[in-house]
Amino acid sequence: MASANTRRVGDGPGGAFQPYLDSLRQELQQRDPTLLSVAVALFVVLLTLVFWKFIWSRKSSQRAVLFVGLCDSGKTLLFVRLLTGHYRDTQTSITDSSAAYKVNNNRGNSLTLIDLPGHESLRLQFLDRFKSTARAVVFVVDSAAFQREVKDVAEFLYQVLIDSMALKNTPAFLIACNKQDITMAKSAKLIQQQLEKELNTLRVTRSAAPSTLDSSSTAPAQLGKKGKEFEFSQLPLKVEFLECSAKGGQGDAGTADIQDLEKWLAKIA
Repeated sequence: MASANTRRVGDGPGGAFQPYLDSLRQELQQRDPTLLSVAVALFVVLLTLVFWKFIWSRKSSQRAVLFVGLCDSGKTLLFVRLLTGHYRDTQTSITDSSAAYKVNNNRGNSLTLIDLPGHESLRLQFLDRFKSTARAVVFVVDSAAFQREVKDVAEFLYQVLIDSMALKNTPAFLIACNKQDITMAKSAKLIQQQLEKELNTLRVTRSAAPSTLDSSSTAPAQLGKKGKEFEFSQLPLKVEFLECSAKGGQGDAGTADIQDLEKWLAKIA
């Protein structure tokens, strides 16, 4: 019986130290009740500092900026322009490309730019691979071809936004309206309005479709506010739009119009 009682005293985490902790608490209360309050306050402060250090280290480890978009949207040329400042002929890729990028700010921070394939059969596969490290997503749109590609653009954008991991781990989301050097290019404002309409339609049709999820699956997140017309402002992450041109207005030898994109990257770094 004695050995059994001895085992019960030490059961559980820290059970063997509980008598000493109780004795210390009683002693502190007997000497000065305020001393216990101060000790508890210091402990809470210490715990808070540890928590914020953990959050900051997790945020600092997410340094990747993912460039996504349909084929021929110009994301690879944007990627090259940001890294080298020069024009280069590009082609549709079947794998990712990544490189360190030093942002233009006083802190001298650096990011890892990752250009993901835009082919329909590959883009979600590569997004799944890299999204956990993403600090931001740059969704590149071909502004000149937008009118005929709007449904495909909205479909892919819907899939990116609805991804629960992307919403949790992406503190910044940019829609870069590229190829503004072309006369027929649509403005960022018009592209935003058209995408909101298309995403609203997609949301309605998908919510009305029969669910194929089994009982063990988690239902997809709701895009926007239920019962209201979709707007990007309803999302739990800030979606920004800007206009840019990876090629520039003077042909291959011209200077790219990517200053706003560079400023955005410096802001989120």
